[in-house]
Formats: sequence, C-alpha cells, structure tokens
Amino acid sequence: MNTASTRTAGVYAAGALFSLGFYAFIDVAAHSASPRNGSDTHVKFVDWIPGICSALGMLVINSIEKTRLQADSFSYSGSGVAWKARTVLFLGFALMAGGLAGSVTVFILKYAFHELELQTMYYGIANIIANFLIMLSSFVLWVSQNMEDDYTYNLSL
Repeated sequence: MNTASTRTAGVYAAGALFSLGFYAFIDVAAHSASPRNGSDTHVKFVDWIPGICSALGMLVINSIEKTRLQADSFSYSGSGVAWKARTVLFLGFALMAGGLAGSVTVFILKYAFHELELQTMYYGIANIIANFLIMLSSFVLWVSQNMEDDYTYNLSL
C-alpha cells in the first residue's frame, strides 16, 4: 500500500477534490452574476472569505512534513522544532475549520433566514460543499505526501 503509485494517486485525488470544490463555487458565482439569476441575491466577497480561509489553511497544513512533528533538536537546526511545527499545523487546521464554519454561517445568515427558493439557496450550499471538498483534499494530500516509502533512503550522519 505504501508504494509510489499509491502516493501519486493520492496526490491526484487531492487535486481533483480541490478543483471540484473550487469549480462548484466558481460555477455558482458565475451563475449569480448572470442574467439567468432570477433573484436579487448575488455571490459577494463575503461568500468568498470562507474559501480563501480554507485554501490558506490547506497551504499551511501541507507545508508541514510529518517528520517535523516528531523532530528533536538534533535532527534539525534550532530547538523546539516539533513545538513550532505543531503550532503552525494547529493554525492551518484552525483556518480550515474557520472556513467551513464561515461557509455554514454565511449560508444560515444570508440564505436560510431569508427563506429563498432552492436555486438561490444553492449558492450557500455550494459554498459549504466547496469548503468541505477543500478540507477533504487537504487531508488526502497530507496523508499521501507523508506516506513512508520503502524505497527511499534516509542519509544522515
């Protein structure tokens, strides 16, 4: 299971999930600005903020290697590397959780309270779906990039 092809498949699956998430949201944003939109509700910058937070969280999380979480002061330069890596990882997860919670909040406050029709409520639903897929892609990418490969050599003195 820990082969190079499994790692590659995981990276591609993460990319597909990420692109599906942003496609869902960009499709809704384009539809809300088109003349085919039958309501006065449009996707504005407030709707984009949760996606931006989720994407930034994904970048932060996937910039941390799994070995840094268990690093001691002798394997890397400086002290407290594991503590610093865990703090940055927590901030990344907080960004992604904030993005997902923000999309749910925007959906409730902007779409659900106003009892809009389903086509217009789908703008908020697509925002939640997009943030969930970005969150899922981040998890898949982090796991697939941090798989231990039997065929790699760790050269250290």
